[in-house]
Amino acid sequence: MPTIVVEVMPKAELLDPAGKAVAGSLARQGKTQFTGVRIGKRFEITVDSEVTDAVLAEVQQLADDMLSNSVIEDVVSISVLEDAAA
Repeated sequence: MPTIVVEVMPKAELLDPAGKAVAGSLARQGKTQFTGVRIGKRFEITVDSEVTDAVLAEVQQLADDMLSNSVIEDVVSISVLEDAAA
């Protein structure tokens, strides 16, 4: 069964306190090559049929309406992972 992956990130212009905390922790551990961290969300939606353009459009609508808060977040990608056993 294919899985549709939706990735949501905080809008670039907004502060990301969780990402800033991780970035600070990395720096304290001497991992100075990393200059920034932003933390988002990943949703995996399994589909029991073929992923059609209509299914992707429905997931896009879900992502916009339910999975993200459009005031503070952007849906940055929707992709399809094919079933590894197929």
